[in-house]
Amino acid sequence: MKYSTILIAILILTACSGGRSDPPRNLDNACSILDEKRGWSRDLKKVERKYGVPGEVILATIYHESHFKSHARTPRKFTLGVIPMGRQSSAYGFAQAIDGTWDWYKRATGNRGAKRHNFDDAVDFMGWYMNESTKRNGIAKTDAYNQYLAYHQGHTGYKRGSYRNQQWLLNVAAKVQARAILYGAQLNTCR
Repeated sequence: MKYSTILIAILILTACSGGRSDPPRNLDNACSILDEKRGWSRDLKKVERKYGVPGEVILATIYHESHFKSHARTPRKFTLGVIPMGRQSSAYGFAQAIDGTWDWYKRATGNRGAKRHNFDDAVDFMGWYMNESTKRNGIAKTDAYNQYLAYHQGHTGYKRGSYRNQQWLLNVAAKVQARAILYGAQLNTCR
């Protein structure tokens, strides 16, 4: 009797909490994403006002970085194909921010309690980082293609042009740009 009560309580808690960290169901429609995840629209608008980075640029970047998975991590590395040797990088969360860059963001903004798996913190980070890309490299905040390249390569790597010989990365940047255009058109109809 006692165990069944505990089991029921666990099932209720699991059912009530399951949807918060799940990615949205329809990743191809920005309006659907924001309808399903109600607070996200407010978070995006706040970042747009604060940093001037359009929501569609941030959403398209999140799509390609984590597919909206709050606890996304890079794949594990293996030695001899079976012995786990850690992750490919420290990238984590919606924004796939690495440890050092996340720490820089927290120091620069004073947002010491920011968590990479919280959507509001992740989009604030992305707005801040893309604003820095504008300051450091002159990239327009609406330019999803170059913003993504600077996001992926870092400000110094972007300035050096380290992406130029990485066709796969240029292809991803083009997909980010196309998705930002799609999301922007959708957001104009649902706002």
